[in-house]
Amino acid sequence: MTTESNSPAAPLTERQEARRRRILHASAQLASRGGFDAVQMREVAEISSVALGTLYRYFPSKVHLLVATMQDQLQHLHETLRKRPPTAQEPSARVAETLMRAFRAMQREPHLADAMVRALTFADRSVSPEVDTVSRLTTAIILDAMGLEAPPTPEQLSAVRVIEHTWHSALVTWLSGRASIAQVKIDIETVCRLIDITAPQRRESASP
Repeated sequence: MTTESNSPAAPLTERQEARRRRILHASAQLASRGGFDAVQMREVAEISSVALGTLYRYFPSKVHLLVATMQDQLQHLHETLRKRPPTAQEPSARVAETLMRAFRAMQREPHLADAMVRALTFADRSVSPEVDTVSRLTTAIILDAMGLEAPPTPEQLSAVRVIEHTWHSALVTWLSGRASIAQVKIDIETVCRLIDITAPQRRESASP
């Protein structure tokens, strides 16, 4: 394995990180224009000014590249949300507001959103580390929105996983034209109510 590998065991140098960012930018640019099929590895290499072999050392396949692109997009979204956190009072409402903001960001770039979601759908075990990172980022975004004063309980983490699954499913159904934006909003708000149900104070107040 070369030092230019995308492996977590080999941290990238500043120059390698800059190269990786050019690759991710090129991937997002092509996907925004024409979706999954528009992202061709040779063209990504040309736009980002890297050799094709180098590109494959960073990202072994187009699926790896697009899942990493989704990771990058979520990181930017997380930074934006931290600067402008949700304003609702209830944790469930804050999470719903946050996820709808994330959804609207996807809505502004439908071809890019479709490419990233398709890559997640196509991902096999070889892409597990990248998929896991996307999941951890989504979890972090939801937990930040919840504004917990203590570590999440197992019940709350379970609720977060269900919310993640619903958000992903809502993206898929919207991208395929099987759900309207209004329906997505209803589904997100409905599943986010699980946060209230699993809140420790709710269980305590229900005790005799």
